[in-house]
Amino acid sequence: MAKVTAQIGTKHYATSIRSAGNELVSDEPYEEGGEDAGFAPDELLAASLAACTSITLRMYADRKAWPLESVEVEVNFERDAVAKTSSIVRNIKLFGTLDDEQKHRLLQIANKCPVHQTLSNPITIHTALA
Repeated sequence: MAKVTAQIGTKHYATSIRSAGNELVSDEPYEEGGEDAGFAPDELLAASLAACTSITLRMYADRKAWPLESVEVEVNFERDAVAKTSSIVRNIKLFGTLDDEQKHRLLQIANKCPVHQTLSNPITIHTALA
């Protein structure tokens, strides 16, 4: 189970995010009233998918002993508040001496990363005051 804690004080809108032994800052860009001191929340969502995809592909290629030198994943996330829809476009660059079959298989594996699976299925969020 993933557990993170976010804390914000009176400073607009820098938020400290912590997990077991790790910390990062989220903030809003200048045009939204923040100081652009860290990833915006939408960027964190996109980053989760990009990181999970990269890790999943690295793990798979390692298990298969394929010559994957590196992976670059670009994720663009857009939300339409009026239509209440979201769109994610993910572009993957694979580097190494991979054949077409290996590349095709890695593209299939990208869709099996846990964050992709989570975002592709219904999500239930339970909220309570602590």
